[in-house]
Order: sequence, then C-alpha cells, then structure tokens
Amino acid sequence: MKDDLKISLNKPSYPVSTQLKAYLQKFNRTIRLPIFYDDLLRFQGSVEVFDINDKNTLWIRTYYSESERVEIDLNLKRIYTTLHSDGNEKIIPFLNVDAIDYCTFGNSKPFRIKIRNILNDNYAYFYIKKADASRIYGLELEHMLSPHNLNFLVYNDTLIEEHITGIPGDEFIEHMLPNCTESEKSQIAKEFVKFNERCMIRLLGDMRSYNYVIVPTHDFDHVVYSIRAIDFDQQSYEGKFNVYRPQFFKENFKMVDLVSEKFEKMSINQYKLEERSIVAKRLMSYKNRVERLIKSMIADTISTPDHETLLKTKIFEYTNDPEFLKSKNMGEILKNALGFVKKNYQTENTDILF
Repeated sequence: MKDDLKISLNKPSYPVSTQLKAYLQKFNRTIRLPIFYDDLLRFQGSVEVFDINDKNTLWIRTYYSESERVEIDLNLKRIYTTLHSDGNEKIIPFLNVDAIDYCTFGNSKPFRIKIRNILNDNYAYFYIKKADASRIYGLELEHMLSPHNLNFLVYNDTLIEEHITGIPGDEFIEHMLPNCTESEKSQIAKEFVKFNERCMIRLLGDMRSYNYVIVPTHDFDHVVYSIRAIDFDQQSYEGKFNVYRPQFFKENFKMVDLVSEKFEKMSINQYKLEERSIVAKRLMSYKNRVERLIKSMIADTISTPDHETLLKTKIFEYTNDPEFLKSKNMGEILKNALGFVKKNYQTENTDILF
C-alpha cells in the first residue's frame, strides 16, 4: 500500500549532552577544531549556484572579506587534513579552497566545502554543520548498522561530515533508472527492499529520494548498485511510524512500483529477512559500542512526548510486544526495536515489524 507522508517542519536542533560528548571522545569522534560553524556565517555576500541544466540548486556560494578569507581558508584546509590524513599539515601548501557553499533550505543549513589538490586537480567535499544530537546518533547508527563506514568529527557545537558520494536518488530515478537493463532494475529493487528494511529497523526517518544516493560499482561485466542514506536529521524524532519506511513517500513510488514488478511477496520477504539477519549480526559485532550509544540516547532528549507516545503505540500494534509500551523515550523505543531484531531475526514471519 502506498501513502504520502508529511513530516514535521523545522525540527528543533538538540544540544550534545555531556554523556554523548563522553561517548564521542571514547570512540575518537571529537577533536579540537580550528574553526566553528558560526565563523562561516560571517560571509559578506553570496551568489546563487546553478546546476549544469541552469536549475537553481538552492545553494549559495559565499564570499568573505580578504582579511577573513585567508584565515578561513587555512583553517578549512586543516580540517581537511584532520579528516583525510590524521592532521598531517605537510599537504596544506598543495590544497586550495575552491568554494564555500551555504544551503538555504532544510533544518541543518550546512556549509559545503570544496577542497582541490592543485597538483592533480582532484577534489573532495566535506560539510560543516551545527551539531545536532539527533543527527549524531543517526550518523553513529549508520556507521555501525549499515554496510558503510562514516567519517565525522564533533567539537562543541560544530559537526564536520565527510561527503557521501553517489547519484542523488531523485536524479537517478528520473534520468537513469529508465535506461537500466532488466537485470539492473531487479538488483536495484532488491537493494531498495533492504534499504527500506534497514531504515525501519534503526528508526531513520525521512528517506525521500533526495535524502539518499545510488552508488554504482563496476564488477567484472556488470554494475552493482547500493543505496546509502545521506541525511540523518530525522533519527528517532517523528511519531508516525511510516516516516521510517521509505516505501511510503511519494518520491519513492517508482521504486515501490519496480519492487512490485520484479518480485513476488516470497522474494520480498526473503530479502527483508536477509537484511534483518545482517543487522542483527552487526549489532552483535558492535555490542558494547551500540549499548553505550543507546544508553546515552536513553538519558537524552531528542523528540517530543507526543511523538514518543505515538511511535511506541504504533510499533506495539505491529509487534504485540509489550516492551514497547513500557518505553519512556525514543532511546528506549530504539533499544527495544534493536532487541526485538536480535531475538527474532531467524523467524520466517516477515509480515510483522522487523
């Protein structure tokens, strides 16, 4: 069944708690940074950024006074070396800050930094954002429970994120999916089923097509596709359960149609079970780290009482597991959801949640 969901606008940014800071320090996610998010807000002006089709991207390219730009450029290069070479500053003379772009929409309003190596013209991006506890929990859960590692750093109220490469889902669905072979479409449909299941299990919301990327990898004589989330603001925030299931967003309906076209229910259930099993194994591999993160989340505030009550009620309706009704906040809801997966991942009953 399809649906069209609306999510809360202007989700609040939650501060990084003392317990979450201690977690980040223990697992090397924090380091003293030479520049803060607020420093970049002091730009003197900007111009709009358009894509190759002259469509407004809703990003603006900022510029600063000459005196500030020298210091800002140096500090951005230092951040790049911290992300990519453990702070080795010997490469700084060979780096150039090509662009500092500011996003004018969404909750996080990030800065996107483009760094180019002047020796070979290779370039890389990273993002500077206001540190939001919800997003940090989402990044850590993605790092541990998905097939993909994430590189990010937090210092006080500033978050640094490495760019996740890939083709934006909305662009891929519109321009590239129609030209894929039938075999490729089948493989993409399988990945969407597994992506949908993984988001639901770890309560990552708002995976509309522009909040994930499609990553093609060439393997011998064919292309293998994977789907990666790129936006983690809606980690365990909304009360509507279907917000955590990408299949219910209208932007993903073409992917849902593709799944229906390619697979019978038995195959869909098989892929859901495979993903559930993989997540359960990752939970066991990261047991102590996940437990520390969830403990911090339980002690934290990352949603509203109304959202928490609605979500635990909806999940109970799917699972009939009374542990969900006992949940006092989003951290406990997620703890019970992951515990449910670990206990039941070998079941063949894929009609129930998780």
